[in-house]
Amino acid sequence: MDAIVVEGLRKRYGDVQALDGVSFSVREGEIFGLLGPNGAGKSTTVRVLVTLTHPDEGRAVVAGHDVAREANAVRRTIGYIPQESGVDRYGTGRENLMLQGRVQGMHGRELRARVDELLELVGIADAADRVVQGYSGGMKRRLDIALGLVHRPRVLFLDEPTTGLDPEARVALWAEVARLAERETLTILLTTHYLEEADELADRLAIVSSGHVVVEGTPAGLKAELRGDAVTVELVDGQVDDARRVLAGADAPVEATLADGRTLVSRVADGGHAVPRIIAALGGAGIAVASVSVSRPSLDDVYLHYTGRDFATEDSGS
Repeated sequence: MDAIVVEGLRKRYGDVQALDGVSFSVREGEIFGLLGPNGAGKSTTVRVLVTLTHPDEGRAVVAGHDVAREANAVRRTIGYIPQESGVDRYGTGRENLMLQGRVQGMHGRELRARVDELLELVGIADAADRVVQGYSGGMKRRLDIALGLVHRPRVLFLDEPTTGLDPEARVALWAEVARLAERETLTILLTTHYLEEADELADRLAIVSSGHVVVEGTPAGLKAELRGDAVTVELVDGQVDDARRVLAGADAPVEATLADGRTLVSRVADGGHAVPRIIAALGGAGIAVASVSVSRPSLDDVYLHYTGRDFATEDSGS
């Protein structure tokens, strides 16, 4: 059974087409990632699904409820952790959770037991009665997640959950999210612009670019579709069009070449054997090479393959 079904969502803000026909589905009990650069439409999609904005066109169902016609029912079944922290930094961790529980209609022994359970679950029980202002970034984010779980939701939305965290705190939160999914029997939809985060956490993912889904599948399956190695060549003078023409006719086992800026990425059967031939072909045509690297397929390669654009470059907006 699908916990989330999204069909043809469109949303425009002025001259900006934020969503341009977004469609995907999320199965019950899985961690599903929406992966894309900043401005791709991920957060707008989540805002539609959590009933904070209405789509111009399309349909979405969460936990069996239509987000447009049954907004209150949707809200009762979901937890939502936005990009910006929602904690009261002048209260303690325990006070934050108690207040959230009361907002959700919980009280008495049931609420106190749930708060104690969540403090242990997200690993901040030792700091439960400390003022949140003194928490680290990672601790605040764990408290944010606990706030979204107080009422035992069936579906949890995590919008860019590790943005602003240092690498160590990010990895620790990944482990926490995976553990929560199992312990709480949750369906989790997370948005991220970190390739490694989607690769680590998502059972399945949809890659979003310019307001629409370009491909959907498991991280391993998407990478497996790109056979062979990726040879990345950075050119000194950025002669990418000339370099593509050279490699298209070169005596080198190049299956496909995608260009972006000053960089060429070629799919080859055997990177170790192909690199000398690629360098020789380019050098023979007077095209200077700044650097060459060989790698196994990654989600970055998947993004480049389906969009023709480099993920990091698009994410930075340059």
